[in-house]
Amino acid sequence: MSKRDSYHHGDLRAALVEAALALIAERGIDALSVAEAARRTGVSAAAPYRHFPTRLALLKAAATRAAELLAEGLREVQEPDPVEALAATARVYVRFVVEHHAGLDLIFAEQLRPLADPALAAAGRAVIDVLLPIALALTGNPVSALDLLEQHIAAAHGYAVLHLSGFARRRTPDVEMVATGAANVSRALAAAFRG
Repeated sequence: MSKRDSYHHGDLRAALVEAALALIAERGIDALSVAEAARRTGVSAAAPYRHFPTRLALLKAAATRAAELLAEGLREVQEPDPVEALAATARVYVRFVVEHHAGLDLIFAEQLRPLADPALAAAGRAVIDVLLPIALALTGNPVSALDLLEQHIAAAHGYAVLHLSGFARRRTPDVEMVATGAANVSRALAAAFRG
């Protein structure tokens, strides 16, 4: 692959972020490296450092892009019933984590907190901005809504990770079956929290 075939019109930054997301999907967050992202993008090992001076800077950009993609997927849920809307977001989240091998664990990664990056914070808020109104419609108060979201996300993330690890694949090899399991748990949580 030539350098020109890997990215075009000088959008090396975006190409590196996409390569970083692909690396995370294949090998996990800890395996991300600027040098490997450069290799996959078809540029010299030094080229990325104009955009990403450190691995952490590239990780931040990948987390920001992941949050943007997740928020886009969540916004596609158009279910008027809040119980079904919550269940639908569980499905979206499971599919996202299975595809990208990361979710809110990347978007809100502890190692990124010291950066206090406005773009990452805004992208993370966009995810919560989709979920919070659904939880508020179910619970009627902010404290309960946050408790519901914490359990909802934990269940959906757990289903996705158990599928990725192979544990859940023995019984439910299809990601849609896993997403259905997460959606069913979200329905039960919604019923328990309904105000």
